[in-house]
Amino acid sequence: MQKTDPHVEIEIADGLAKVWLARPERRNALDPTVLEQLGLALQALAADPRVQVVVLGGRGSAFCAGADLNWMARAAGYTREQNVDDAQQLARLLKTLDDMPKPTLARVHGACYAGAIGLVAACDLAVAADDARFCFSEVRLGLVPATISPYVVRTMGYRSSLQLMLTAEVFDAASAQRLSLVNEVVSGAALDSRVDAIAARLGEAGPRASAETKQLLREIAGKPLDDRLRQRTVECIADARASQEGREGLRAMLAAETPNWRKR
Repeated sequence: MQKTDPHVEIEIADGLAKVWLARPERRNALDPTVLEQLGLALQALAADPRVQVVVLGGRGSAFCAGADLNWMARAAGYTREQNVDDAQQLARLLKTLDDMPKPTLARVHGACYAGAIGLVAACDLAVAADDARFCFSEVRLGLVPATISPYVVRTMGYRSSLQLMLTAEVFDAASAQRLSLVNEVVSGAALDSRVDAIAARLGEAGPRASAETKQLLREIAGKPLDDRLRQRTVECIADARASQEGREGLRAMLAAETPNWRKR
């Protein structure tokens, strides 16, 4: 199945949804229309029971070149209040992507600049082609990579984020992997096969278990290992064992059968 908007395309098959930024003539640059369409697409996929995994990629020569320059030119004439309203759209999109209960995987190739890096950081996992190039270009334009910064710092850490945001230097896929912005780097020819392999593996997990694992790790990251945290983990596994999905998973394992969520 495929759903196509002017700038966002969706393909759904066998539990996997592939969401494509589809402005190849503009290197998939972001503007209000793209942000709205992408946000609505992600909301729909989050609620779609057919979908277990979401992959985000870009058509053409690039993942996403950042903000559309025509949009930025218009924003230069906005009042502060108008700019606040305008910036909220990207903030909402990043939150929608970050809150997605299903595993998300960024498929990155070519240019991945500015706000596009926020999309990658807000995904759970990312695989990059070895031709991918990244850049926080905002300061060179007198701007600040503000909206994406919480997701980037969480993913890459403070010191590395500070250096790259202040220098606006271009860094390659190998550096992005070293900084934990992407999980793996493969050749361009192998990109789709590796993304599909990871997505298939993610799709074998129980949907509830995936969502709960994501939520748990977000809660405990950076927290002290105290009695409250230990109790949270105890209650999490107890709830999982008592859940319908957990009982089905254990039943299937003991019976050497496939759990029912893999039979869709």
